[in-house]
Amino acid sequence: MSLKVVSRKGGAALYVRGTVRGQSVYESTGTTDPQQAEAYRAKREADLWAESVYGKRAVVTFAHAVTAYLEAERRTPTTLRHLRNLLEHFGTAKLDHIGQQELDEAYKAILTNGAMASGATKIRAVLTPLRSVLEFAAIRGWCSKPAFARPKVQQVRMHFLRPAEATALVQAAAPHVQPLLIFLIGTGARMSEALELEWKDVDLTGQRAVVWQKQGDERHIDLPPVVVEALANIEPQTGRVFRPIRSRKPPGALRGKVIGDSYYNTGRTGGGQIKTAWAIACRKAGLPGHERVWVPKGSKKQKIQFVPDITPHCLRHTFATWHYCLHKDLLKLKEDGGWRTITMVTRYAKKMPDSYGVEIHNWLNAAQKEK
Repeated sequence: MSLKVVSRKGGAALYVRGTVRGQSVYESTGTTDPQQAEAYRAKREADLWAESVYGKRAVVTFAHAVTAYLEAERRTPTTLRHLRNLLEHFGTAKLDHIGQQELDEAYKAILTNGAMASGATKIRAVLTPLRSVLEFAAIRGWCSKPAFARPKVQQVRMHFLRPAEATALVQAAAPHVQPLLIFLIGTGARMSEALELEWKDVDLTGQRAVVWQKQGDERHIDLPPVVVEALANIEPQTGRVFRPIRSRKPPGALRGKVIGDSYYNTGRTGGGQIKTAWAIACRKAGLPGHERVWVPKGSKKQKIQFVPDITPHCLRHTFATWHYCLHKDLLKLKEDGGWRTITMVTRYAKKMPDSYGVEIHNWLNAAQKEK
């Protein structure tokens, strides 16, 4: 018995009903138009026949795989954003029809610079999320294991700070940002880990804190004396440890600013939550950068903004280079910094000259105000 388009009493939408290869079907076509309903019926019947003969992998679509992938576990905001772009591009394409040529077309359609985008951008925004979905589907027998050419990634210079530069940066920062910068340098925590840290997970006496990695893993980190001193001076010690200063008057006040409960979750990495404060601190500290000059939309007045050469993520590089300079132990660095593999931390070996060892030790073991 094949499928037929039928109507339902009391409803306007049309349905398909029947049996294909022993599988009973009764579902809405999602339309009231007879021609569109017939097109839905024909495609649905063809898919059911193909599935019964060749297996489910012959009919599973990218949209179906993405839905299952999202239902399997919680994904990060960044992953969700990339998946939306991929879903808009691939839609209901069959999984086994997505190969290298389709990936190349996705680069062109999704990325701002298309095929001319950097290798790192292609990997981050398209290849990695696409491969994750397809590998998820392959495990379930919905498609073959994906095999794609990896774009070449141009090696860029790793930026990190020497102790004197770190001191200048901290002292040039706004008072409410200083403890955050000290924490990032002293622990190597990622920005997301730091901004989501709560006081209930901080033990100043035991000099330990618990942060949550982006993969959802719990990580215990040691707090050097300089970090303990910085955190001890924060008030109040409830809720989130690091809080923003909002540029608005408190209720009933004639002037002043209010402390927010937490930083906004931008869904992105790179420290955008403290972008302005970071740029001001870098400029005052004399760190390298350039001026961006532009005319805002709807304005005739030119605007100038200092753009640092380094980002807050460079403080994680600083932690790693300092750590290896002091301990000469890649395994310890991997564990203390929360990296997945030894390979990921080998890039930090021998970046910081040994002559800075005493200065680094003193920086981490003294109160910042005494520097």
